[in-house]
Amino acid sequence: MRKVFFIVSLLLSLFCTIACGKGKEVKILYWNIQNGMWHDQGNNYDNFVAFVQEQAPDICIWCEAESRYLTDTAVKMKMPEEQYLPWNWDLLARRYGHQYVLVCGKRDTFPQVITSKYPIRIEKRLTGDGEDIIVVHGAGWAKIDLGRGRELNVVTLHTWPFAYGYKADNQKESAQNHDGDRFRATEIRYICEQTIGTVPGADKQLWLMTGDFNAISSVDNFHYGKPLDSPEFLVHDYVLGNTPYLDLVHERFPGEFKKSTLSGRRIDLMYVTPALNEKITHVQPLYDGFAASERDSREKEIHNFCHPSDHYPITLTIKL
Repeated sequence: MRKVFFIVSLLLSLFCTIACGKGKEVKILYWNIQNGMWHDQGNNYDNFVAFVQEQAPDICIWCEAESRYLTDTAVKMKMPEEQYLPWNWDLLARRYGHQYVLVCGKRDTFPQVITSKYPIRIEKRLTGDGEDIIVVHGAGWAKIDLGRGRELNVVTLHTWPFAYGYKADNQKESAQNHDGDRFRATEIRYICEQTIGTVPGADKQLWLMTGDFNAISSVDNFHYGKPLDSPEFLVHDYVLGNTPYLDLVHERFPGEFKKSTLSGRRIDLMYVTPALNEKITHVQPLYDGFAASERDSREKEIHNFCHPSDHYPITLTIKL
């Protein structure tokens, strides 16, 4: 009898160990969806919704999350009366199972939006200080309640996209001087100083900073082959040298180049703190199926739009 009791106790202990070891998993999907998923808006976003349902994320972070052009054209919409997004993200998100929606960063028509199965609250929206600093597309700092006192800090951003500087008089000369790179560097410095830079001990907290940085990283220079002091590296050199953030894709795929755009650059990055990095079990850029990118055949007359986007999605899974 004592032997049977021992065996039963051992099995129960083993079961509890396995059950507790599974933990809670949270999947995050990030994607720059190009002009509010212009590709699928004429299809009532059915293919887009099916893609998100297939990925089954708990949290989505969308960049360029606003409708801007009439379906299948480069004709700008009348705003806001002709726009479906961002005003109806709550309706769209419910279709793939998310009940919480937050317009996180918005200064113009290129906002970032977070949708989630977990409650979200805004900590800070960043557009600049009103004088010296401008964050052209806006950025945001949100907090997501994962339950049991666990909170995920999410910083979303979309930096200046051009080679020339903001409001440059001579765009060609400005581009040659790398003024666009330097302007992006001021944006990222301000964003970091206003978010993770305000929190002592943030490296021991769960932080994710992601978005379209419109800048390449020196950690990928084995692929690019540029001078090490190139201004093109200013944005990510600042992040890596002045914050506790780690470049997640670089950390998980050392020596491999994982492009994030059809053009072949890696400009969409996921930065995580060491505390969050320890809990991440899976990271994957997506290149196939609905996520596969293809340039519109009309090319220049359609502003070089792509289907479904000129960027690729990235997913990560956190085990709590």
